Amino acid sequence: MSASVKLPPFDAGDPLGIDDLLEPEDLAVRETVRSWAADRVLPFVADWYESGELPGIRELAKELGSIGALGMSLSGYGCAGASAVQYGLACLELEAADSGIRSLVSVQGSLAMYAIHRFGSEEQKSRWLPAMAAGDVIGCFGLTEPDHGSDPAAMRTHARRDAGGDWVLNGRKMWITNGSVAGVAVVWAQSENGIRGFVVPTDTPGFSAPEIRHKWSLRASVTSELVMDDVRLPADAVLPEVTGLKGPLSCLSHARYGIVWGAMGAARTCFEAAVDYAKSREQFGRPIGGFQLTQAKLADMAVELHKGILLAHHLGRRMDAGRLRPEQVSFGKLNNVREAIEICRTARTILGANGISLEYPVMRHATNLESVLTYEGTVEMHQLVLGKALTGLDAFR
Repeated sequence: MSASVKLPPFDAGDPLGIDDLLEPEDLAVRETVRSWAADRVLPFVADWYESGELPGIRELAKELGSIGALGMSLSGYGCAGASAVQYGLACLELEAADSGIRSLVSVQGSLAMYAIHRFGSEEQKSRWLPAMAAGDVIGCFGLTEPDHGSDPAAMRTHARRDAGGDWVLNGRKMWITNGSVAGVAVVWAQSENGIRGFVVPTDTPGFSAPEIRHKWSLRASVTSELVMDDVRLPADAVLPEVTGLKGPLSCLSHARYGIVWGAMGAARTCFEAAVDYAKSREQFGRPIGGFQLTQAKLADMAVELHKGILLAHHLGRRMDAGRLRPEQVSFGKLNNVREAIEICRTARTILGANGISLEYPVMRHATNLESVLTYEGTVEMHQLVLGKALTGLDAFR
């Protein structure tokens, strides 16, 4: 008989031993981002959320740049060149603090910087990416319009060629994270040759970005409208390496991958708050965590949370191997955001009335996830992506 193996103790924070999948470099990235968020976000985010503001966003961006969190999965031009798994771990830790902070990083790195890095000219890359990686320049990504979200092919923003080769942009974009603090915008527009992307310095005459107020979700985040009124750009402002929806959709796929991880960060925070509360809150003479119904809730939350983290890890390994398909990203976003919302709502029931107080993180995360649920692809769009992949039949039309 073989000698008995002594099992490690059960870790309630990592019940499946998922950390065994991580390399020391992965753990170091996670700890760096977690420590930054604990110091620079968690003490203040409830007040930011209550006031509906993100004060000091430019300073926060520079700090995020200093720890390598901006465009971290890109290589060269001052970017960290981190693995997809490391980028995912960073998204998880950032969203464990607040979805608005993860959105700042995702839009900067996975949308604006990714578009320039993948489709831009060498001049565009050299001009913008080092400053964006350092957080000296904040970027935004203009695709969604007031009347066109899930159907970007119908966008009305238009770019026309003018005498001398200039481009002239007219149109509006809506629900744009970072818009009113951005120094550069990647804007997608219809042209006579199809949809094209443009790198637009935000100080260009005719460009404005009024901030959207009165939000009840992602309140610790800057959200804006982009207005382009005869914005004149030089011929070399266009992204030269892509035409059509392939450009913006590939950027969205990269950003959605970060959401797969990030949603589990919000869920983890709410789950941990529920466990702590269940162990300390007493009713009928004992902690509510000692009642069967509460334990059933906690068990179900833990199962879905850690299944979601495992799914994110799996997709990250596929991305690092160059094998991640857009349909698989849709699989992850659909599952993980939906389950994260359910975990937050269940946590709120465990906390009772305290669940709606900003003294606890639960309601803040729950309302934030209502935005995460529909941005960068609604539930219905991801269901149809998977439905088409499963059946070979296109139900979009």
